[in-house]
Amino acid sequence: MQVVRQRREKARTGLLTLRKGRAPIVTAATVALISTSTGIALAQTTQFGFEQAGQTTDQGRVLANGQHADPIGETVVLNEGKFMSTTVSPDGTHLAGSITDGAMAMAIADLKDFKLQEYVGNNPAADLKIAGNDVGQEGPTYSPDGKQLWLGQANGYTRFTVNTDGSVSNPTTVSIPAQGGKQALVGAAVFSADAKTVYAAVNGQNRVVAIDAATGTVTHSWTVGTAPRGMVLVGNKLYVSNEGGRPAKPGEATQNSYGTQVPADPNAGTTTGTLSVINTADSAAAPASIDVGLHPTAVYAKDGTVFVTNTNSNTVSVIDTTTDMVVQTIATQPWPEASVGYDPNAVTLTDDGHLLVTLGRANAVAVYKFTSAREPVAYVGLLPTDYYPSEITTVGDEVLVSNTRGIDARSPSNYPPPAWYHGTHDTTTSVERFALPSDGKIRSETEKVFKLNGWTPNSVQFSSSNGRGVKPVAVPKKIGDPSTIKHVFLVVKENRTYDQVFSDMPYGDNDPRLLTYGENVTPNQHALASQFGLYDNFYDPATNSAEGHSWLMQGDNPEYTESSAGEYTRSYDSYNDALGHQASGFIWTGAQAAGKTARDFGEYQMQSNSKPSGATWQNLYCDTLNMAANPAATTAYPMNSAVAIPSLNDISVHGFPGGDLSIPDLYRYEIWKRDFEANGPANLNMFWFPNDHTGGTTTAPAQVADNDLALGKLVDTISHSKYWKDSAIFVVEDDSQAWVDHVDGHRAPVQIISPWSRRTGVVDSHYYTQATMIRTIEQILGIHPMNQMDSAATPMAGAFTNKPDFTPFDVVPNRTSLTLGVENNPPSCGLDTPAPQDTKAAPAPTTGQAPAAQQKVAAAWNTWKAKQHFTGDNARVDSAPPELMARMSWYESTGWTKPYHGDAKILTPDQVPGAAIPGLDTDG
Repeated sequence: MQVVRQRREKARTGLLTLRKGRAPIVTAATVALISTSTGIALAQTTQFGFEQAGQTTDQGRVLANGQHADPIGETVVLNEGKFMSTTVSPDGTHLAGSITDGAMAMAIADLKDFKLQEYVGNNPAADLKIAGNDVGQEGPTYSPDGKQLWLGQANGYTRFTVNTDGSVSNPTTVSIPAQGGKQALVGAAVFSADAKTVYAAVNGQNRVVAIDAATGTVTHSWTVGTAPRGMVLVGNKLYVSNEGGRPAKPGEATQNSYGTQVPADPNAGTTTGTLSVINTADSAAAPASIDVGLHPTAVYAKDGTVFVTNTNSNTVSVIDTTTDMVVQTIATQPWPEASVGYDPNAVTLTDDGHLLVTLGRANAVAVYKFTSAREPVAYVGLLPTDYYPSEITTVGDEVLVSNTRGIDARSPSNYPPPAWYHGTHDTTTSVERFALPSDGKIRSETEKVFKLNGWTPNSVQFSSSNGRGVKPVAVPKKIGDPSTIKHVFLVVKENRTYDQVFSDMPYGDNDPRLLTYGENVTPNQHALASQFGLYDNFYDPATNSAEGHSWLMQGDNPEYTESSAGEYTRSYDSYNDALGHQASGFIWTGAQAAGKTARDFGEYQMQSNSKPSGATWQNLYCDTLNMAANPAATTAYPMNSAVAIPSLNDISVHGFPGGDLSIPDLYRYEIWKRDFEANGPANLNMFWFPNDHTGGTTTAPAQVADNDLALGKLVDTISHSKYWKDSAIFVVEDDSQAWVDHVDGHRAPVQIISPWSRRTGVVDSHYYTQATMIRTIEQILGIHPMNQMDSAATPMAGAFTNKPDFTPFDVVPNRTSLTLGVENNPPSCGLDTPAPQDTKAAPAPTTGQAPAAQQKVAAAWNTWKAKQHFTGDNARVDSAPPELMARMSWYESTGWTKPYHGDAKILTPDQVPGAAIPGLDTDG
């Protein structure tokens, strides 16, 4: 095979726990010049070239989401998870932060020495152990005298004593009981001036309560808007941000949010945002309400003014506390090419009149000159931060910024031990401090932020003639110009890294030690890579499925999912909660707005299928074989998928199941095939084939083989149809969390299959992400980009050609049995007999049974597996501790013959390091 490949620089740099940011760049550039100049760095794909995630380059650290990061000032990195929220002690000496995804609940940092001091959590390695690692969106909160610290959790708070050295002790539970099945899911906590009362935003119950600080007793409750989150006390008035806005009015369009129907656009997210005002001096008085922007989050007060960050509106509301009226609304949209997607999420005001707003998804702080509430602010510019800033404050003359994702998933204290393995759960977080530069230097740093984000002029260009007189090409340069591709098929799979699937292909950048599901398990994916090209530098930005499906369907992971990751109790799958929907809608609503049709087969639906009685995996497997042998046959076990998002429900094939791992992907293929033959394809066709996630009824290799065969059959069917000539199939994982990769844990397989894609012998090592893939689909179908992330992403035009090759793809028979693991409870139609394995490829297991020497340890794993939500009937994804899930899949994939990387032996579940990191999906 002849390989066409451009080489990339391999140099990489190690991680430093403490580092200095670069000095500000001093130039004459202004914001106006940045908006109109054509001399700034090219848009993102071109800007990255062949860089890899994790590298540090002249442009900054390469992130997995299509951005560089190069923070100003001094940064300390924490390696045991990511901040949900932080607060500084009243004396300014310590920072307390709630953290998640690292087997801890809270970190205490010493700001004098600027280093980590203490970890708190349900982990043997914690300096102080508490019962659970669940944490709320806001807090922790210090008492005014600094002697108490309250940490918000799912069902109330854990109250600590603050020691003289800043560490904490004496954890005490302050419970807020569930109401009607709804947990408290507390947001912010605020102390009264005398410190005798704690006011708590009870996010899950749409109320605010007063708690006796000494006894923990709830003394009063006020009903507010939906999902109260941020709070600030000004005199006797308590201002509370309601993420979901006001209660719905009769006849108003709504969507669900944790059991509450909230005003919402059927094609997007919530349509109201409010600030409740509680008079704490008159507990009988009903709270007043102030209309603000969408998805209000942080609330901050100073000098008689309240500021509210409206995350989904990309604005800040300014409220005069003497009248409780919004007197100005500040736009936080620095790049003219896109109006949404910057995520303003925290705000503070310096003593010298600089208003600072963190823009989470822009990795920046926006700076404004502020004089008074009623005098319009003056925009100064932007300052660069680490990955996803989420809190900001001042300590003396310094600005302190907490960055949720720090330096991305590059923790050196990862599992397994080899530091050159990286997984998405190797999460980091960081605290950044700097003296606020002069206004002139802030303006010069603005140009740097634009470059780091790939914000270039004319990134989004529209056809001036509606495509008339323009020759069709595969990927048009302008949105609305004609494409040779009329039908896009987006196939979403689950959780694999590049090395896990393709590290046996010698032409790519690989480490064969990490191969798990090689050619004898995934013969179709390998054949497709050989026929249509191999992409070895593609990244899924997400940590998990909650984030990954949103990156694909919304071109971003909304702030709601970023900030609720410490619990995932209100909702794991943000697609079932209107708070997780961006204001600009979804990829399918964008297609419809462009005059295109869309059809959905399970994607963005999680557990949405209603299975009839008797629909076990074994019965569905036999039903699938019957449908395959008899094209006129229909399923004996019809599903009925109900979808929470109205616009998605309207385009869904309701007989196609959602993400239930106890349903074969081959069954999904047969359901789709009948619809395809009867109705043909839409312009945009979305699929979820989730079984390569593993963990269902059969063993991991059998599930992955089922997934691979379903994909091969789907491509075979399309490529032998009359629609092949103008089709493109994109195959992508939602995330890559289930394994590790030697480049970066976010590196994942992607396949682009089309007569118009580059073909045999191509290894494309350009830096690509899910954002660039989504932008490619948008460009082909004429869809307006959804936010600043996909607006900045450059289409993958280099992956296509305008000289088509119409050779179809022929499905490859499975070489791994599809019934491994059910030998003791076989389907009535018999066990699967696969095709012979390729002796030149890595062998795959031929039995679901462990060898005699490992029978006892395998039995322990099967006992553990039987208790998990990912197996049995209605088996769901992402519901097990990731380190346990990874080992179980590895043991099954190697036939129980090899220890997991970094382990000395095959472990039992109770021996797994990192097992304290919990499963993610605790939603229902």
